[in-house]
Amino acid sequence: PGAPRHTNRLINEKSPYLLQHAHNPVDWYPWGQEAFDKAKSENKLIFLSVGYSTCHWCHVMEEESFKSKEIGEIMNKHFVCIKVDREERPDVDKVYMTFVQATSGGGGWPMSVWLTPDLKPFAGGTYFPPEDSVHRVGFRTVLLRIAEQWKDNKDALLESSQRILEALRHTSEILVQGQESPPSSKEVMDTCFLQLSRSYDEDYGGFSKSPKFPTPVNLNFLFTYWALHRTTPEGARALQMALHTLKMMAHGGIHDHIGQGFHRYSTDQHWHVPHFEKMLYDQGQLAAVYSRAFQISGDEFFADVTRDILLYVSRDLSDQAGGFYSAEDADSYPTTTSTEKREGAFCVWAAEELRALLPDPVQGATAGTTLGDVFMHHYGVEEAGNVDPMKDPHQELKGKNVLIVRRSPELTAARFGLGPGQLGALLQEGRHRLSSARARRPRPHLDTKMLAAWNGLMISGFAQAGAALAEQEYVSRAAQAAAFLRTHLFDPASGRLLRSCYRGKDNSVDQSAVPIQGFLEDYVFVIQALFDLYEASLEQGWLEWALDLQHMQDKLFWDPEGFAYFSAEAGDPSLLLRLKDDQDGAEPTPNSVAVTNLLRAACYSGQMDWVEKAGKILAAFSERLQKIPITLPEMARATAVFHHTLKQVVICGDPQGEDTKEMLRCVRSVFSPNKVLMVADGDSSGFLYRQLPFLASLERKDGKATAYLCSNFTCSLPVTSAQELRGMLSP
Repeated sequence: PGAPRHTNRLINEKSPYLLQHAHNPVDWYPWGQEAFDKAKSENKLIFLSVGYSTCHWCHVMEEESFKSKEIGEIMNKHFVCIKVDREERPDVDKVYMTFVQATSGGGGWPMSVWLTPDLKPFAGGTYFPPEDSVHRVGFRTVLLRIAEQWKDNKDALLESSQRILEALRHTSEILVQGQESPPSSKEVMDTCFLQLSRSYDEDYGGFSKSPKFPTPVNLNFLFTYWALHRTTPEGARALQMALHTLKMMAHGGIHDHIGQGFHRYSTDQHWHVPHFEKMLYDQGQLAAVYSRAFQISGDEFFADVTRDILLYVSRDLSDQAGGFYSAEDADSYPTTTSTEKREGAFCVWAAEELRALLPDPVQGATAGTTLGDVFMHHYGVEEAGNVDPMKDPHQELKGKNVLIVRRSPELTAARFGLGPGQLGALLQEGRHRLSSARARRPRPHLDTKMLAAWNGLMISGFAQAGAALAEQEYVSRAAQAAAFLRTHLFDPASGRLLRSCYRGKDNSVDQSAVPIQGFLEDYVFVIQALFDLYEASLEQGWLEWALDLQHMQDKLFWDPEGFAYFSAEAGDPSLLLRLKDDQDGAEPTPNSVAVTNLLRAACYSGQMDWVEKAGKILAAFSERLQKIPITLPEMARATAVFHHTLKQVVICGDPQGEDTKEMLRCVRSVFSPNKVLMVADGDSSGFLYRQLPFLASLERKDGKATAYLCSNFTCSLPVTSAQELRGMLSP
């Protein structure tokens, strides 16, 4: 619709989120020296707005405020306005989110913060409506009041911002408090299990009433707790909690039954009405969790959900060069002629739409039954729509249905007099037709930014699923993505990771003029991915790169005084705080995963100082782990890995030999949280033999592939039967 009336500096950026705001009447700057210098030279306050491209409320605030010419004029007159994509710059986001959470008791995006010219925060919040209402003050009023305060009470504001910064420095410090040993694993694990058990929803699974998030970190903790307490009632409960949650999520509307993959979270207790955006980090972690559920239970249901997630990512979030895109938006145009986007429009259905798509009579069913009747009954479709108006404040889903499996296949089949084999084929045909119909709708916005950290999580998902489900194509996809990281998100000259790259014109891969350096989370999730990929592929090059990156991570982020790793490296004067995250959320906090990475690195390299470092991280977080481990379930899990010592499962044999492959299948089919796998192929010049001299003393027995279980490089008696090996791995 014609040329845009405004264009600002964001037009030169690569981030899809910043580009979304390039035609606002606001004179936006990206985070950087040009904006800081302008604020200082003109003695202006900074308005900082932080969000991401698939954030629903970010879109709302842009539509209401940032596209308003009048509000834009107020912003440009009184402030230097800076836009930040939190996925590109998690370091900036975390500093100011720490402030917003400390001062308002809550946080979220869009985040709106006012800073002094030297970047110190003094006021902030999240979404603001444009105008005042009975319940809250509007954005225009806030802008004018703050501008007035700066004019009349500048010294008081500066003084207040300095005090706030000192308080934040003090409260955000995480360091060893005298006690230099890690906390007791048993105590931490038991407390965490008890806290999760208390918050567990017995009916629908999950760990809160609403909203409900997938929280893979909780499920991974429960699997490990079960593995260490298999024969106890607590162990049985831990497993039941995890598997029931995964089943309810897969049946729910949070799971996209037509387009595959999982939405961000559920707005209700029943996993029914989601926030519809789909994030790469959820798909990566959930693929790994569902494949573990399959390993443990042997139930094909979990394997099918794993395949479903990986199909979605392969089809919709994959760059042709091998990387993975960040996210798909919640909002889209309902039809090709619509002028306004709606949340969930791509995914929801009216009952009459389904009747028109599925009119066929069903052979052998109760007289008059159509495919639509069966499908709508099974997926909880109602004539007037199945969305609770309380979960739809903007009436965007009125009269629409979010598909949710309401009944077991047996009950649906019995209701229509169908044979047990018939229903599956009918539902599949229904899903196929809906998928074709949906393909004609306008698609939601795709964030084609590629992040090292999230690509790492997705590589782990593909590698772990490939190993657990014995699907070589998944392992190959993981290797393709790791090669992509090596080409596009790694600087071989410095040995450092880069944070992000972008899909360019003609499907090229673009980099910013000044690339963003990798953060702690990039190193941690990529190192974890490379270990997972080595165990799935046995390609030693991935192991070598993982150990190189671990050395680099130590150099850039380790805190030698307070222990543990900082989230960002030192030396950026625009970052007022150097933080350590202390909460496992939608993604595990990097220090949590770093503990297990360090223990794995020690097993593959023989460098025992990495074990010591892992212990120091646990010591630094000791108080939190003892009191509220539910905030750090991944780190709580890591205390068990630390205290029980990782077992090195070494298989001596030809990787291509059938006997070796049978041993590998056995190891990969068993869930054992405290093992690392390696193959000693007899090549004494290879990377592993150079790292671990003890491998040279292990040999094949009777010419057959032989397994050894080693602890601290001391090995058990050799085993040549997969059956025996299975017994050793599952105590």
